[in-house]
Amino acid sequence: MAWTLVRRLVVFAALTAGLSLGPAFAADTYQANLGPMPLDAANRVNMLGRGEVTATLDGRTLTVAGQFAGLPSPATAAHLIVGVAIGAPGTESIDLTVTQATGGTVSGTLTLSAKQAAAFRTGRLYVQIDSQKAPTGNLWGWLLPQHVDAPADVPQQGPWFLPQLNMPTR
Repeated sequence: MAWTLVRRLVVFAALTAGLSLGPAFAADTYQANLGPMPLDAANRVNMLGRGEVTATLDGRTLTVAGQFAGLPSPATAAHLIVGVAIGAPGTESIDLTVTQATGGTVSGTLTLSAKQAAAFRTGRLYVQIDSQKAPTGNLWGWLLPQHVDAPADVPQQGPWFLPQLNMPTR
């Protein structure tokens, strides 16, 4: 009877340790919905299209993969950019690979610095696709933790998803 109790405690301790260590080794996966950059009457016709991207950070290796369609002119470049906050443009960029067409794929495998990895985890990294008619950005989207989006033409229920990733913890 005492041996059975010891075995149960050992099994319980092993399971508890395994569960608590699991997330420490898990990769972080984020997503971005790519949409037109800010529009005005003059550039509206040149900034069309949609896309989506996922990015997985495993250690400091970031793997980006996605697709886009509907650009009014062929894509010319794609970048991963560090913004100052979620939704705020930035300047530091890393090149990604993009299909030189009005639709296609965007991808890359990158080694991030500690600063860039912190920016990823706090929602300050975004993907930008440039095109011939919009050389300083056609589509962009911030990489945020994976979440459910309402389909096109369906009203979003409840609060919109905009996580506060850079808030201090208590």
